[in-house]
Amino acid sequence: MIDVAIIGGGAAGYYAAIQTAMLNPSLRIALFEKGALGLEKVKISGGGRCNVTHDAMEPDYLVTNYPRGEKALLGPFHHYGPKEVIDFFESQGVPLKIESDGRLFPVANTSQAIMDCFTSLREKLGITLYSKTVVKSIEPLNASGWNIITATETYCAKKVLMATGSSPKMIRMLQELGHGVEPAVPSLFTFNIKDPRIEGLAGLSTPAVVHLKLPGIKQKKALHAQGPLLITHWGLSGPAILKLSAWGARLLYGLDYNFTISVNFLPEYKHAQEVLEALHTLKKKDSKKTLMKWVPFGLPKRLWQSLLMHIEIPSDLIWANITKSQLQSLSEILSASDFEVKGKSTFKEEFVTAGGIKLKEVSFIDVQSKKFPGLYFAGELLNIDAITGGFNFQNAWTTAYLAAKGMVQSLK
Repeated sequence: MIDVAIIGGGAAGYYAAIQTAMLNPSLRIALFEKGALGLEKVKISGGGRCNVTHDAMEPDYLVTNYPRGEKALLGPFHHYGPKEVIDFFESQGVPLKIESDGRLFPVANTSQAIMDCFTSLREKLGITLYSKTVVKSIEPLNASGWNIITATETYCAKKVLMATGSSPKMIRMLQELGHGVEPAVPSLFTFNIKDPRIEGLAGLSTPAVVHLKLPGIKQKKALHAQGPLLITHWGLSGPAILKLSAWGARLLYGLDYNFTISVNFLPEYKHAQEVLEALHTLKKKDSKKTLMKWVPFGLPKRLWQSLLMHIEIPSDLIWANITKSQLQSLSEILSASDFEVKGKSTFKEEFVTAGGIKLKEVSFIDVQSKKFPGLYFAGELLNIDAITGGFNFQNAWTTAYLAAKGMVQSLK
């Protein structure tokens, strides 16, 4: 008989196993992983550096980064948030550093530091790893525990924690067991756009505000996002786009990823009229300067020139000779450029989905199922997802810790 069986050897699974063993070293803990080791997302996240969490210490602010799960996570973040995560890694000899945008990475600058920490703790704490083991199903055994059925054996466990991410097979299995599930759809993705204004500009990044333009579709609030906008070979990416993709995940899925966005390349100005006034000021102040050669507003030079060419500004035009209609066109293209999106591309470092176990069926005191006592959930398997920046990992650490604490207390 296993005391605690954890299915899924990702970030949440490993963290839950380790926290459970630390809280009660005498428990028999087993980790079931379909791969050789697990921790695949940890390895490749953050460009191979692992964005462990975010420097958002206030729970009220922290939850605003979760399109799904905001209300459910507020209480848990008061109990176990970024500070506790940082303290844990520091205590294990893995110091973290804060970057300018608030993201936290290992000082070692490699995800291997996190993986080595987890694997060494698993061995040190005596956690059994059943690698290359695919769980086919789980069955409740009245009040005595659970059967865990694999391709070759059946194991018995007093408590089961599901930490299998967005695995369709595991979600289907839990649905067949009797749990309600929100269908999974992509949450973080980039936008495919073919447009002469950004053609040949791959690699350029600039601050922007991006709005969804969805005529005829009723929305509770306008969907928009602000942050760096990255021009790619296939369209637009960067934090602004990824935020928008997360908040609009279900809506955009329903549109089959064919929609229109409006981009404000000057986020310090809210409206075209404000930009127009700024342009009039430039006309007076820099009257002898050539528009094509001198770049205002801190915009990338090639982007500025591409926008000018799109509205047919002559290459030798100076500010003194710009017309009212040209100023109007320039203010509009800078503050409200519409782009037609035709499809999406996977954001390879942060493949996250919206969907999973319905949150109303889970107690967020210990992330235990309200339908099946002794069954717990952690990480992305729940209908929780976040924007980029370490927030998805923070959900994994927090729910894993709550599950560990809940299982240990119930086994006393």
